[in-house]
Amino acid sequence: MRILFLHPNFPAQFRHVATILAQNPKNQVVFGTKTENNNTIPGVRKVMYAPNRDAHPNTHHYLRSTEDAVLQGQAVYRMCIELKASGFVPDLICGHSGWGPTLFVKDIFPNAPLLSYFEWYYNARGSDADFDPDEPLSADDFPRLRTKNTPIMLDLVNCDWGLSPTQWQKSQFPPIFQPKITALHDGVDTNFFKPEPNAKLVLPNLDLSHVDELITYVARGMEPYRGFPQFIETLAYVQERRPNCHAVIVGENRVCYGKAAPAGITFKDMMLEKFPLDLSRVHFTGGLPYGQYLKVIQASSVHVYLTRPFVLSWSMIESMSTGCLVLGSDTAPVREVIRDGENGLLVDFFNPKKIADRIDEILDHPTRMAELRVNARQTALERYSHDDLLAQQVKLLEAVANRSLPPKLSIPGISNPELFMSESGQASAKKSDKKSSKKQRGFAALIDSPAKD
Repeated sequence: MRILFLHPNFPAQFRHVATILAQNPKNQVVFGTKTENNNTIPGVRKVMYAPNRDAHPNTHHYLRSTEDAVLQGQAVYRMCIELKASGFVPDLICGHSGWGPTLFVKDIFPNAPLLSYFEWYYNARGSDADFDPDEPLSADDFPRLRTKNTPIMLDLVNCDWGLSPTQWQKSQFPPIFQPKITALHDGVDTNFFKPEPNAKLVLPNLDLSHVDELITYVARGMEPYRGFPQFIETLAYVQERRPNCHAVIVGENRVCYGKAAPAGITFKDMMLEKFPLDLSRVHFTGGLPYGQYLKVIQASSVHVYLTRPFVLSWSMIESMSTGCLVLGSDTAPVREVIRDGENGLLVDFFNPKKIADRIDEILDHPTRMAELRVNARQTALERYSHDDLLAQQVKLLEAVANRSLPPKLSIPGISNPELFMSESGQASAKKSDKKSSKKQRGFAALIDSPAKD
C-alpha cells in the first residue's frame, strides 16, 4: 500500500502509525511536512512543502487563518504534482485537518481515499471559548470563531472518513458529520510509562530525593487554558499548610493555546508577582526529554491536571499510566477518562482553595489513595494502551483505503457519554432517540443505505 501522510509538523500524531506501516516492505510511506528538523523514521520518505507567503496583513481578520490554510493547501498541491510526476500515486491519504494541507489533495489524487484527523472544531458556546466568565466573548468573537472552521468544513465534506482522538473532541463537530468520524485515541506507551514504586526525583540539575510530598504539573506552556493561574494560586494555599511540600512544573514559559499575556509580561511573571511563593520549593524545569519527564511523574505524590473544555493532553493519560494520583479539573474532556473517587479525583477548575483541599486529602491519606492509583494504571492499560490502539489505527487506515466504511473496529467504549458530550451533541442525541432509523438524515443514512443510480 502507498500511504501519504500530511502534517505541518513531523512526525506529530502520525509518528507511531507511520513507523509501523513503514516496517512492512510492501508499503511505500511518504510524509509531507513543512517543518524542517532532524527527525527521521526508518522507511518513511519525508517530502517538504513550503507556502509562498504568509496571509496578507490586510486580509479580514476572520479570514487570516483560512488564507494561511489555503496557502498551505496550495503548497501541498504543488508537492503532490511533483509526487505524481515521479510515479507516486497514493492508495490512501491521511492528514491533519485545520492547517490546510489536505484541502486540495483530492484535486490531484481524486481516486485516493482521504482520512482526515479532526482534532478540534471551534464553538463559541458550550466549549472552551465561553468557559471563563471573566473573559466574556465580544460580539466580534462569535462570527470570527464560526469562520475559523472554514478549512475544517471543507475537509469534513471532502474526506472519505474522519478520525478524532476522543469522544469529547468528536462531539464538538456538527452532529450531521459525527457519524463520519471514528473516535480513536493515539494511545500511550504503557510499557514506557509505568509505575516505579517508591521513586524519588533526581534530575541532572535537580535533586529532590529528600522530598516526601511532591506535587507535579505538566503542560506545553504556562497559560490559562491549562489552568496555570489557578495552579499557582493553589500552591500559595498549599505552602501555607505544608512546609515540606515541593512542586515541580514541567513546561515552557509561553502560551501554546488561547490568548497571549499582555505585552512585555508572561503569565508566569504575572502569577508569581500576585502570589509570592517560596521558590525554593517550586521548581520550574522547562521542557524535558521523555526520560526525565517520566521520572517526574513516577515520583509524583499528586499530579494536578487542569484544562478548559478543550483538547485532552496526552500527559494526563501518561501520568495515569505511571500510577499517578491525578487530580483533574471537573471538565468534559477529563470526565471522559477520570471517574471521581475511582481512578482519580475531580475538582472545580476555578476554585484554587478547593484544589488545595483535595491535595491535602490526597497527601494525608496515601493508603486510601493507593487503590485509585492502581485503577488509574488499569484504565490506561484497558483503554489507552498504545499497542492495542495502534493495531486499531492500522485497521482503520486499511478500511478507509479499501473503502470498507463505516470501519469495524474494537474500541473500548465509554459508559456515560453524556458526561462529555457538548450541549449541541446532547440535544442531537435526544432528538435522534425520538426518530426511527428511516427518518435519520446526514452521513449515517448515506453510509447505511445502498447506493442508488
